[in-house]
Amino acid sequence: MKQIITTVTIALLVASCNTTKKDLITKKTGKMETKTELSNKEKAAALITSMETGDQSTIAFISPTNYKQHNLMVADGLEGFGEVLHHAPEGGFKAKVVRSFQDGDYTFSHTIYDFFGPKIGFDVFRFENGQIVEHWDNLIAIQPKNPSGRTQTDGETTLTDLDKTESNRKVVQNFIDDILFAHKTNFTDYINPTKYIQHNPAVADGLEGFGAAMKYFAENGLVMEYTKLHKVLGEGNFVLTMSEGKFGKGDLTAFYDLFRFENGQIVEHWDVIAPIPAKSEWKNENGKF
Repeated sequence: MKQIITTVTIALLVASCNTTKKDLITKKTGKMETKTELSNKEKAAALITSMETGDQSTIAFISPTNYKQHNLMVADGLEGFGEVLHHAPEGGFKAKVVRSFQDGDYTFSHTIYDFFGPKIGFDVFRFENGQIVEHWDNLIAIQPKNPSGRTQTDGETTLTDLDKTESNRKVVQNFIDDILFAHKTNFTDYINPTKYIQHNPAVADGLEGFGAAMKYFAENGLVMEYTKLHKVLGEGNFVLTMSEGKFGKGDLTAFYDLFRFENGQIVEHWDVIAPIPAKSEWKNENGKF
């Protein structure tokens, strides 16, 4: 606990002294010193991992004066971040970043947490001048393997096709518009039917698995309704969408969907589907999105 309090104290010192604008890692070899600046996605991954390692230097990656929080259970600014750390359980939190990507000033990460219980999460950060100024996330409890024996985070991690980022983003945009908003059935325009791997805890691989899940929802009076797409972020063969809608019995819900591409088609999918808390429970006024 002393280490956690020290972390928050350092954050306040960073705010007052403003000595970490360049966010550089220094590597020394004998008398020779070289400096390598981390990429934004490396900073984001390091900050998340520091919740487990206790690396206090990563606090410098957060803007001390302009940090906007969209996790509705956390207050704005470094004070809100410090309050979360202050309530860490004995032994601290656990965090393992499985995938991390960057799209312009945004980064998005896929992480296994022990954060007030075992969870899977997506984190999105927005950077300005090398520091984090805004954060979104979506978290869900870890579930058993799905009908195809897959977990919520296993599967491919290799980043490829950097030249296809824009075209892959466009395919996902059209997929959301056609399939999830307009309820068209031209699935194979977007999904490779022979390769489609599914990591949703309740859905099996292939279009057959998706169809079976939709049939179950219809027969049991349940809904999965996307009503607004807020962000489409991509790097190479991976694209993340952030959407809102209704799920289950109609609860207001945040949908985070991560897609992997091969040859212009979706071949793998991960998601986190989590309810949006009632406004009376919010600790900030920034909204989920």
